[in-house]
Amino acid sequence: MSVLRIATRSSAQARTQATTIGQLLEATHDGLTVELVFVNTTGDQKQDVPLHTIGGQGVFVKEVQAAVLAGRADIAVHSAKDLPSTPADGLCIGAFGQRRDPRDVLVGRALGDLAQGATIATGSVRRRSQLSVIRPDLQFVELRGNIPTRLEKIPTDGSIVMAAAALQILGWTERINEYMTVDVMVPAVGQGCVAIECRIDDEQTRTILTTIDDAPSRRAVEHERAFLAELGSGCSLPVGAYDDGEKMLVYLASDDGQKHHFATVPTGRTASHEELLVAARRAAQVARDAVAG
Repeated sequence: MSVLRIATRSSAQARTQATTIGQLLEATHDGLTVELVFVNTTGDQKQDVPLHTIGGQGVFVKEVQAAVLAGRADIAVHSAKDLPSTPADGLCIGAFGQRRDPRDVLVGRALGDLAQGATIATGSVRRRSQLSVIRPDLQFVELRGNIPTRLEKIPTDGSIVMAAAALQILGWTERINEYMTVDVMVPAVGQGCVAIECRIDDEQTRTILTTIDDAPSRRAVEHERAFLAELGSGCSLPVGAYDDGEKMLVYLASDDGQKHHFATVPTGRTASHEELLVAARRAAQVARDAVAG
């Protein structure tokens, strides 16, 4: 293979992620040239609608996946947190990129500097739910659009919430006012990591991707995805999970926001992959029972 086509969204973050993956592949395979194939997704087309009302997880990836399945591209590069926990038919995750900072951040005012009743802009039900535990007085408004657009929508005397990794990728970390620790704000499943999909039957491409697969990131994100898969939900439910290699922090809230479940699941580096998947599924069952009723 002399040319490898990468399907990606055209946003600055997605384009930068895909370019970085392409450069890694070109650096590890002599004679390989990478081309980007830009795809417009449902999530990009409907930026005035809350994510959870148009399908939640998956709205930023389905059309990108379709380009690979149709043969218009060889691989798809996604933010791992955008991928549904159920694999798409005919595709597999051939590689996970090395994880960046998984934390959420505040742009605008720091949490302790927000006045009583201040406004936070975020389109994430997970972020709203966890922030409401810390500061029940806060008001929330919807936030959609690409990163430059969102950075223009900081409420007066308020803040917006974003993923640290998104600003790191673009070199805009100077905009960050506060990093939220993962035990206070449990990240979205896969946050900070890039997932690269290819066709299951494309053995050549699968072999190429093995050279850039980051084993620790794969191990951690697969455990988080097992937790999410057991719940059978994505962005529509306030849920988070983060595995740091020693333990997995999990969060789940009820639909009405009245019950919040935080837990720590021991993982450790000596447990087998299957043992950790079982532990993640069990943690999901416990979480679901804790917020039921």
